[in-house]
Amino acid sequence: MTYAIDPELAAVLPMIPASDLTDLPAARASFSDMIAAMPKPESEGILVEDRRIPGPAGAPDVPIRIYRPEQPVAPAAVYDVHGGGFIMGDLEIDHARNLVLARELGVVVVSVEYRLAPETPFPGPLEDVYAGLVWTAEHAAELGVDPQRIAIHGSSAGGGLAAGLALLARDRGGPRIAFQYLGVPELDDRLSTPSMTAFTDTPIWNRPNAVISWDAYLGAGVPGTDGVSPYAAPARATDLAGLPPAYVSVMHFDPLRDEGIGYALAMLAAGVTVELHLFPGTFHGSGLAPHAAVSQRESAETVGVLRQALAL
Repeated sequence: MTYAIDPELAAVLPMIPASDLTDLPAARASFSDMIAAMPKPESEGILVEDRRIPGPAGAPDVPIRIYRPEQPVAPAAVYDVHGGGFIMGDLEIDHARNLVLARELGVVVVSVEYRLAPETPFPGPLEDVYAGLVWTAEHAAELGVDPQRIAIHGSSAGGGLAAGLALLARDRGGPRIAFQYLGVPELDDRLSTPSMTAFTDTPIWNRPNAVISWDAYLGAGVPGTDGVSPYAAPARATDLAGLPPAYVSVMHFDPLRDEGIGYALAMLAAGVTVELHLFPGTFHGSGLAPHAAVSQRESAETVGVLRQALAL
């Protein structure tokens, strides 16, 4: 299928390796190698600390990474959840971006590393993410953070986990979330939207990869069946009232596009303040081409949205 991809992004497509999740160990190794090969990010002015915190009951400790600006501008925090289709990734994925967020916003950033599927299916990864949020709120004084000014931030599967986290925190009476930033979120296991049906060969993420992702996260044969938890697939949630204000971004040629739009509209109908942005000519992960004007707009908007949400 031919896609009207932004010319600046199209120019880098030949350099992007094919995304094949059928061999998961190889895909994980390739993904880690790609992250490691990227230019080393600038960390001056940011204190970075790795910790392990108590995990959910009966589960291992959860790794987190804390970014503290040497000259903070406000007692607020961003709680980051990395992407990777529920099946790949670690603290390194968002490391460069979290340094930028800590520096540009002047606030603490806490990033969480959760257990991956299929070795740990739902609800394990979400419970790890929830444990990290609880720890951040409970240690707000130590971090120099107002527990009422914590925004959650996630992209792709991280966006789906962040959406599930907002639902879980609301329903458990957990930590207050001031804002939810849902970048290209993976939200719907039913795989039935027009974009998910049509985009079978788009760069980086496509329907075949989504099938593998959801089978790993929920268990083979479970996606699309009755009884899937809305905490796993937030697009299934029927009660979105009382959720934090939200920003949702979607990419033009991304199978996740329509579920992100649908979730934004559903939150809006439930009375949640929502900002929705579709970036034209883009694909899932097109920010890997940072020189492109549309990628620069997306990056700048991330900072701007969070700055406004946290009243910085």
